[in-house]
Amino acid sequence: MAETIPVTEIELYEILRSKLGDKEAKNLVEYVETRVERKFEEKKDVLATKQDITNLDVKIEQVKSEIIKWMFLFWVGQLASLIAILQIFFK
Repeated sequence: MAETIPVTEIELYEILRSKLGDKEAKNLVEYVETRVERKFEEKKDVLATKQDITNLDVKIEQVKSEIIKWMFLFWVGQLASLIAILQIFFK
């Protein structure tokens, strides 16, 4: 597979200007610029930023603590139910 070489707008314009002419090169560079910008806008919503990841980590930690709290309450309720059943059983 061929390696891609990054080309700046000015370099692209200069390459195209020598082959196509000034106006056509300018139009083509503007078209490519517009397409790249549009693709970026489409993908921007699905990309996660560092802030998004940090917020997600905080939410995960909050959910973990909530789960631990509810598990503890469930276990206490189960233990109390078991003790009550055993007291009734052994009376």
